[in-house]
Amino acid sequence: MDHWYFIGFLLLILLHLCLVSAEINGSVLEMKRGTSSVPFDPTRVTQLSWHPRAFLYKGFLSSEECDHLITLAKDKLEKSMVADNESGDSIESEVRTSSGMFLQKAQDEVVADIEARIAAWTFLPVENGESMQILHYENGQKYEPHFDYFHDKANQELGGHRIATVLMYLSDVESGGETVFPNAEGKLSQPKDDSWSDCAKNGYAVKPRKGDALLFFSLHLDATTDSDSLHGSCPVIKGEKWSATKWIHVRSFDTAKRQSVNRDCVDENENCATWASAGECEKNPSYMIGSEDYYGYCRKSCKVCSS
Repeated sequence: MDHWYFIGFLLLILLHLCLVSAEINGSVLEMKRGTSSVPFDPTRVTQLSWHPRAFLYKGFLSSEECDHLITLAKDKLEKSMVADNESGDSIESEVRTSSGMFLQKAQDEVVADIEARIAAWTFLPVENGESMQILHYENGQKYEPHFDYFHDKANQELGGHRIATVLMYLSDVESGGETVFPNAEGKLSQPKDDSWSDCAKNGYAVKPRKGDALLFFSLHLDATTDSDSLHGSCPVIKGEKWSATKWIHVRSFDTAKRQSVNRDCVDENENCATWASAGECEKNPSYMIGSEDYYGYCRKSCKVCSS
């Protein structure tokens, strides 16, 4: 298994180098929804772990891009939810105490540019990704270790399992807020001093640094789920933490979403009726209703479809 694992990654590296070479020679890396104005730079990427497969891209976002994403989200934050393992419904849980919101895909030029850059780095199509989620963690807030792949069938029908996650740090954190992998192979060998939180010492950990992006895979190369991808967000001890998450599926998430909405006039979140009553259909139409190219999560409660 390790032999084929190694060969697979050699092929990925070779493909990366070919694309970078083509870009230098004046070619353009085509994406379904355009290209990024910032080329993929392999010199900024560090391999952190093979079990799970995890990579850190230093300076993936500019400071201005980070600030822009925070500005888009700041006035639209809601308590973060988790997916119920049985039904797949979004529910409240003390496992996750942050607040967050979803942007619309290609909401503006900055968002579209970042999405194209993610596709170039991961070699996974833009249409396989979910909308970007912006998260805010205040003092003491956290997300207990969890998997990004699904246990329920309902979510798996929407583009299949999440194969990869790109976690972008939008702010520095004075203390705490690390991303931790409790099952990672390098958890015992990673040196840690007193600048790391106690939570971070329970696994292989990554400190949040404004502009950096963490890519990790939730599935093995043979498409089976990877239990080593268990990860969490350590409690913020001092300061605050802003991040942006892009979940990417094995198949087109856009197509699956469109088919789901065309088949039934349903809400994709159990809080949709409450949000609609609070005026969110007008305040946050990108998420609630969507657009011509993107179906929103609360179309039924916003009365833009009929069941």
